[in-house]
Amino acid sequence: MLHLRRSHERGHADHGWLVARHTFSFADYYDPAHMGYRSLRVINEDKVQPAMGFPTHGHRDMEIVTWVLEGELKHEDSMGNGSVIRPGEAQYMSAGRGVLHSEFNASKQDRVHLLQIWIQPSKAGETPRYGQKDFSQALERGGFVPVATTSGRDGSLAIRQDAELLVARLDGAMELEHVLRPGRHAWVQVARGALEVNGVKLEQGDGLAVEAEPRMVFGKAKQAEVLVFDLA
Repeated sequence: MLHLRRSHERGHADHGWLVARHTFSFADYYDPAHMGYRSLRVINEDKVQPAMGFPTHGHRDMEIVTWVLEGELKHEDSMGNGSVIRPGEAQYMSAGRGVLHSEFNASKQDRVHLLQIWIQPSKAGETPRYGQKDFSQALERGGFVPVATTSGRDGSLAIRQDAELLVARLDGAMELEHVLRPGRHAWVQVARGALEVNGVKLEQGDGLAVEAEPRMVFGKAKQAEVLVFDLA
């Protein structure tokens, strides 16, 4: 079964310095029909103006992955981490029993465009932790790249949930396949471009819930970047 959520159906917030689209309920956007999907709780598409951002604030008991599409995002946190995240890099923060952090556009001229992802952890109250990795070369080689997994397989970031985040870039006649094991579910999020999944046409910002589909075929792409969440 495939359940399509079009880009324009998402929640919308315009704060001037920040324009955001919410795939699931978040902050002032509340939709009881879209509170998340399995352990996937948040997918926010944020566009932040130059030198602006999110001042220091707290989180707890959430696995947070940030994926930058364009620009540069500056991060600082109460664990002592300070970094800049660029396209092709993923940042991971396990909030655990509590962490403070801030994110700002690192540029004074260009906006930063990113996806912020929250996944509910399998256990609450863990020690906070942080990670960041560059997947640019792996993405250039083609195929689905494991970015975040339970085990940290193939150089991915290890997260505290039975979930995997895979990312691929594809165009033209290229075709990719992802097999879902029995009992698994998937959420597909198109970060940019357009493509088809099992014959369903998706464009930038669209999401697709996948259930009882053992085989997912991705093709007919136009400069697409797609995120696939493989979920228990």
